[in-house]
Amino acid sequence: METFFTIANHRLTIVEVDGEYTKPYTTERVMLVPGQTMNILVTADQTVGRYSMAMGPYESIFNDNIAVKTVMDGLRSLNAVDVPRNIDAHLFITIGLNVNKCNSENPNNKCQGPRKGRLAASMNNISFIEPKVSILEAYYKQLEGYFTLDFPTTPEKAYDFVNGAPNDIANDTQAANGTRAIVFEYGSRIQIIFQNTGTLTTENHPIHLHGHSFYVIGYGTGNYDQQTAKFNLEDPPYLNTIGVPVGGWAAIRFVANNPGILLHKTPKHHNTYDIC
Repeated sequence: METFFTIANHRLTIVEVDGEYTKPYTTERVMLVPGQTMNILVTADQTVGRYSMAMGPYESIFNDNIAVKTVMDGLRSLNAVDVPRNIDAHLFITIGLNVNKCNSENPNNKCQGPRKGRLAASMNNISFIEPKVSILEAYYKQLEGYFTLDFPTTPEKAYDFVNGAPNDIANDTQAANGTRAIVFEYGSRIQIIFQNTGTLTTENHPIHLHGHSFYVIGYGTGNYDQQTAKFNLEDPPYLNTIGVPVGGWAAIRFVANNPGILLHKTPKHHNTYDIC
């Protein structure tokens, strides 16, 4: 779960996130998504006494969203940064939850989702199947049959992702399954738009990039619209983990200069789904 942290009667000043300095930003609370780190400064300037340190889960179905946005609005790199400008590959990736039909031989343990289905996380409506040999090993040893190179750079179908997503569990929440990958040329400049979907439900989705950090150049609520989206290309935060807003989107840019497995949806509902 994403988690809030606060100290009673004190203010927290964020100075670093995911190993990168930020412009000091003072707030009453911070939120960490799975896999994220922060350094915060606290001044013990209150009357001598006992002050609770409290943690609590981010309930994205309630009114915690404003608190999350407030922190994200305040995160900026300490100095001007060299954000990739000329992009070599544009990806648009929808993320969400699905209920797949469950044909397990052990339905009591494996088929505990709605209507006796099986919960699955997906990207562009593809749910990851873990191979018996790692993708990276299979790629370098040229082993066949462990993954395919057909992960789509955009969703197969375009629709109102937030408000018009399929949610009829009996018929149309089935994700495709596969171990699908994309291979980028070394040094490629990548932009990814992560779009939250309303399939089954909307919620904050933590996304982590293995072996890289990335610039969070923009985010917002609703469906991503290239005409109205506002990007920060001067001092965006440089992170390795981002929580894609509930019913919203986030845009990142990075340079693919560290060969290996790149991207995964951090574990929620005890599943991990990777793309390389």
